[in-house]
Amino acid sequence: MKIERRFTSADQDRYASLEFRSATSEIRNPDGSVVFKLENIAIPASWSQVAADIIAQKYFRKAGVPRALKKVEENAVPSWLWRSVSDEAALAKLPEAERFGSEMDSRQVFDRLAGTWTYWGWKGGYFDSEQDARTFFDELCYMLATQRVAPNSPQWFNTGLHWAYGIDGPGQGHFYVDPFTHKLVQSKSSYEHPQPHACFIQSVNDDLVNDNGIMDLWVREARLFKYGSGTGTNFSKLRGGGEKLSGGGRSSGLMSFLKIGDRAAGAIKSGGTTRRAAKMVVIDIDHPDVEEYINWKVKEEQKVAALVTGSKTVSKHLKAIMKACVNCEGNGDDCFDVQMNPALKREVRAAKKALVPENYIYRVIQFAKQGYTDLQFPIYDTDWDSEAYLTVSGQNSNNSVRVTDDFLKAVETDGDWNLTARKDGKVTKTLKARDLWEQVGYAAWASADPGIQYHTTINEWHTSPAAGPINASNPCSEYMFLDDTACNLASVNLLPYRNADGSFNTSAYEHTVRLWTIVLEISVMMAQFPSRSIAERSFEYRTLGIGYANIGGFLMTSGIPYDSKEGRAIAGAVTAILTGVAYATSAEMAKELGPFKDYKRNAPHMLRVIRNHRNAAHGNASG
Repeated sequence: MKIERRFTSADQDRYASLEFRSATSEIRNPDGSVVFKLENIAIPASWSQVAADIIAQKYFRKAGVPRALKKVEENAVPSWLWRSVSDEAALAKLPEAERFGSEMDSRQVFDRLAGTWTYWGWKGGYFDSEQDARTFFDELCYMLATQRVAPNSPQWFNTGLHWAYGIDGPGQGHFYVDPFTHKLVQSKSSYEHPQPHACFIQSVNDDLVNDNGIMDLWVREARLFKYGSGTGTNFSKLRGGGEKLSGGGRSSGLMSFLKIGDRAAGAIKSGGTTRRAAKMVVIDIDHPDVEEYINWKVKEEQKVAALVTGSKTVSKHLKAIMKACVNCEGNGDDCFDVQMNPALKREVRAAKKALVPENYIYRVIQFAKQGYTDLQFPIYDTDWDSEAYLTVSGQNSNNSVRVTDDFLKAVETDGDWNLTARKDGKVTKTLKARDLWEQVGYAAWASADPGIQYHTTINEWHTSPAAGPINASNPCSEYMFLDDTACNLASVNLLPYRNADGSFNTSAYEHTVRLWTIVLEISVMMAQFPSRSIAERSFEYRTLGIGYANIGGFLMTSGIPYDSKEGRAIAGAVTAILTGVAYATSAEMAKELGPFKDYKRNAPHMLRVIRNHRNAAHGNASG
């Protein structure tokens, strides 16, 4: 493929037109103590302190980066694209403590990302010439440095550690399809084939311990969370509470397993250094346990409210009882006798009236009698990361219910709705559809969950239904496709494409979308995945996602109201351009390298979705 230069020059360094500055990034505790500090890092001068903090605290590789490197020769690869490893001889001359460390220059990060994509693109035959590969590398480095585009977090975390620094480790149970032999391979390396995908949709069977069963899913989720990715699963295959088991017992129900998965996810931070695990749970609206699921977070929020209010109430009264004992001037043990100490009697009555447990009341009196003068009783708060929220379940996932057009029609007509057993399809309960819909609405108001996924509409826009339906989404729901597939993403920052006169630089935007569609496609080729099925399906269907960010900033700097016809028209236009260029680039790559493996039987559906786009633009019905 031909790659044109737009932001860089062939006769200059890729960063020649950019200024870099030295910065410090640190995190402090409320008491002022330093948790993290990295001094003298190099970042583009145009970057804000927030941007500097994000790359330093989240995306810099903190350990294992060699202070001296050497290239590994590959005959079929240009020398400037050879990967690097530790130069052991040079490192031996350095003090041991100085041989390895952190990335310190943002250009190290830009180069390792762009270099890895270009390396794999070269090996995969994506470029017409070495000059095109070099242009690709330079343009990507420049776009990263100027914040024109950002890939999803796992790319920053994982991509290029092996190519740029020779960082590696033992396999973690991942698989990949060899892009040259098309054979499924179990990874023996942590980073040679990185995990650049952020968004996963995984299936689960109604089985406890076998492959693709419930416990196996928690292991696969852990592999994803460890490398900074997120995952979504439709759990509707799992039997409801009370359904028969093969061994003669009864199922404990869907919710018992969801709580286990929630706890497992809560123990793992995505990427090991950043946020909580990203997890989506989806349940069909006809599942026997759907009512309990809908109200799950409502009840957990009530528990938090009870913990916070109760802790404050109990602490207040117990301290008052302690004070009544300590400040008493009675004889002997009179101060600890409610009949002899009027102040103590008053505070005990007040505590009982406030429903403070009696054992706590008398325990404090005994405590005071032993000579203690103060009491520490923990008070909880409603911070999302507080002990109160860590105590309750359901806090590590986005929850959604999957509704069909049949259900929505039943809501409209005030019809009945059946909940059905998973094993035999028998009706377990019949209720009014509107009553169930009311529960969904109330729960969303009370706890912000569950969300709604429109199963019928989603599948009307499905490009590969010959392979099966779309059942779920990733945690943020921007990716919806077949179970056991993954998607890697990138976002184009719209603001740099606004010209000084307020116009939009369409040609530069199209150039950016084209190059980054290629980046995402190459990322499929080089990636490893947490299971055999995801490796195979992701390689076969090659799903990727590209979008844009900062539409609000673009509109505001243009003096256009966000909530206006003009604003929506601009958003529609930039979306249409992005979609069209991404489709055109996909077709261009298919011409050079062939379409995705399952294209032939899905081709009519692909065209149907294109017609849906056209019909939506012209106000016609989908079809």
